[in-house]
Amino acid sequence: MATQSIEHTSLKTLVTQLSQQPIIFVGGKGGVGKTTTAAALASQLASQQKKTLIISTDPAHSLGDVLSTKLNNRKTAISPYLDAIELNPDVIVDAHFAQVERTITAYANPDMMPKIREHLRLSKSAPGAQEAAMLESMCQHLVSAAEEGYEHIIFDTAPTGHTLRLLVLPEMMGAWTDGLLAQQRRQAKLRSVATRLDKNDDKNNRLKDKDVANPFEKQKPDRWEQAVAVLERRKALFRQAAQLLHDHKKTAIVLVMTADILPLVETKRAIEQLESANLKPAAIVVNQLIHPEQQDTFWQQRANRQQQIMDDIATTFKRYPLSAIYLQQTDIRGFEALSELLR
Repeated sequence: MATQSIEHTSLKTLVTQLSQQPIIFVGGKGGVGKTTTAAALASQLASQQKKTLIISTDPAHSLGDVLSTKLNNRKTAISPYLDAIELNPDVIVDAHFAQVERTITAYANPDMMPKIREHLRLSKSAPGAQEAAMLESMCQHLVSAAEEGYEHIIFDTAPTGHTLRLLVLPEMMGAWTDGLLAQQRRQAKLRSVATRLDKNDDKNNRLKDKDVANPFEKQKPDRWEQAVAVLERRKALFRQAAQLLHDHKKTAIVLVMTADILPLVETKRAIEQLESANLKPAAIVVNQLIHPEQQDTFWQQRANRQQQIMDDIATTFKRYPLSAIYLQQTDIRGFEALSELLR
């Protein structure tokens, strides 16, 4: 039967496969066990003494609950080799717009700042604001993980649609930043011409007054150039993150599903979208499986139905490694229990 091939692809094999890739994204439909799977992978890698960072990007955070540790927007040590973060969108947005305000303050007319601050305050609630700020934070962690000594960084992501947007946004944000930079350069050229004309007028007036200009006069820094430098840094960050995401030797995308119709349909759609963006998954985990032999009639019917869907899963996703996690009698919580789940 097709289900046998799934059982033979052990989770231990999956951990071995992923141990060669420093960046792991775990995604899938809501409620299928993404967080538990991501935390189990992180705990297993950490138990092998590989320095690992796991980051939850799902606004409905449950990573701290799974790890039995209170988490926040900063790194929390779970074990000597495992750190965890729950990215807080509100904190990230506040920090993001504070940086925007500092940049604008460098060149804006002080009289305009009250209106600008009000506009920025309202912009925090604009569609896409949290997503853009979250993306920038993810990219910063993604790019700096290796420099900070991590061998693996695992992202426990929001449901599939959100995950797909986050994975393709670096290129979109890079293109958007390019547009801003082009506009800034055009404005800089116009300002440069206007400044030279003003200086020529001033020079002519000083010559008329027999006033000699000071050749050692210190030039004021171009405040617009400071803004451009910020945009250039963002562009470089998004470009580097996009390169990492599209490097199949460094980045692995693991999709988690259950043996039910809706997760099957959504996972199929997610793979099509990933493949169109040249981001195909490295593996698929089928979670919450029921053992085929049950004594209770209700559970036996559920197990039979799952086996039928498992045949469809094996056929539909035959190009990808499939692994199974069976339904546990108790909730899996804490580092030790998670480390054992994938053995």
